[in-house]
Amino acid sequence: MRWSVAFVLPLLPLSVLAGKFHESSLRSRHAGHARIIKARNNTGASKFTLTDMYTGESFLDDWDFFSGEDPTHGNVNYLTKEDAIGKALAFVQADGTTVLKVDDFSNVAEGGNRDSVRISTKKTYNGGLFIADFWSMPHGCSVWPAYWSVGPNWPAAGEIDVLEGVHEQEANQYTLHTSAGCEIGATFERNSALSTILNDQCASSGADNRGCGFRDPDFQTYGHAFNLLAGGVFAHLWDNSGIKIWRFLRPSIPADITAKTPDPSTWGTPAAFFPATNCDMASHFFDHSLVLDTTICGDFGGPTYAGSGCPGTCAQAVANATNFKFATWQINYIAVYDPSH
Repeated sequence: MRWSVAFVLPLLPLSVLAGKFHESSLRSRHAGHARIIKARNNTGASKFTLTDMYTGESFLDDWDFFSGEDPTHGNVNYLTKEDAIGKALAFVQADGTTVLKVDDFSNVAEGGNRDSVRISTKKTYNGGLFIADFWSMPHGCSVWPAYWSVGPNWPAAGEIDVLEGVHEQEANQYTLHTSAGCEIGATFERNSALSTILNDQCASSGADNRGCGFRDPDFQTYGHAFNLLAGGVFAHLWDNSGIKIWRFLRPSIPADITAKTPDPSTWGTPAAFFPATNCDMASHFFDHSLVLDTTICGDFGGPTYAGSGCPGTCAQAVANATNFKFATWQINYIAVYDPSH
């Protein structure tokens, strides 16, 4: 949730950071024909066609770098592409992994702004299957990373938060933000998702932008523990039946995802499921850009800091460069699939 006062959820105890391990987001709006991908035929597995593969340099070339003021009031300076590359906060490693970082080396005043990166796809989407493979994700005191998508005129065209958390939170949160008339609903079958419902109403505004959300019960789905396993995959299917989100840690990524022949019908119960029963997908979600960012403090990190287990204040955390040692995305790829017809 990235556009106004965030949903303040209770945090788990601070993770212990120990040992050496791999650790590792604007808007661009393309006018497009509003189109929602047709729901899968439940009598058989759908086939999906790869339409976009973002990997390596394509994150630098096919995504826009947002360099305006943070809409969520974080203590960040979002950099242009040229500045991000020049300061080594956005680059591609020799193995093809794309790195997006928060500045972890400069002196910043208490309560000041620290350089960071936020990018979004130039292309927009109206449904499909989206698979993101992260080697590592940002975490740390005051750090607020997210992988999400959003349409124009928030919240009119909706927002889908696939991966989001703050500080040393141990479990991922999945959230939708919409205009009025969208909810998970009282008829939701609890066994149709692995996660726990945090809020039923998706409608968001400046007065209440919690949105409808789930909290994952698996403590390896976010931050330090996620990175210890060399990350994993987040996949979400957006069609007329609703939005389903799965997560697979590195050791358990389905073979069909690796082979680029994904079949969600074989993936079991999703981590989160937002059914279309009480939410018309076509009118609430359209023209989405995918987004990756890392902000600091802001509307989510600021209010939750005191209960996070982190020392001092969020303003003080900004000045401590060591808090951003692991504030890094390492991205293997993000793939977008359309159903074959």
